[in-house]
Amino acid sequence: MNPKTILTTAAALLIVSSAAVAAPTPTRMNTFNDWGTYSYSGSGGKVCYILSTPKKELPANVDHGDIFFLVSQKPGQGVSYEPQAVMGYELKEGSKVTVDVDGKKFSMFTKGNSAWMENAAEEPQLVSAMRAGHSLGLEAESKRGTKTSYSYSLSGVSAALDSIKDCK
Repeated sequence: MNPKTILTTAAALLIVSSAAVAAPTPTRMNTFNDWGTYSYSGSGGKVCYILSTPKKELPANVDHGDIFFLVSQKPGQGVSYEPQAVMGYELKEGSKVTVDVDGKKFSMFTKGNSAWMENAAEEPQLVSAMRAGHSLGLEAESKRGTKTSYSYSLSGVSAALDSIKDCK
């Protein structure tokens, strides 16, 4: 995990957290190759999540800001393994984010600078593909119309997911 991830985790937490007033500070639990695990106590109970940053960002000539892909566990809210993409910029309203895990594609809806699974019933399939996969690609479109793409390593994702499965 690179230092950028550690330094910018708090920014991702603000997106993940449902607490709008004061976001709790996450605790870094562990690192599994390219994925880190974190937890915090929110108003709905304990939240655990895994997070990674892209290995490659295109186009290279634009400022992408801080980009994350995460999967959260929110047992107090009945949420299990919820994937989310968080961008360092606003996404085009009404656009979709495409996630590609070794050729298997998934669609995410966008709001602000984040994206979630368009069909929540497909969340387990995406997580399963991530566990079995080697790389995750993500394509998005910024509010200004810039088409962007990101490449993530899935090295360590299974161990990271296993480490938060009993989040309580």
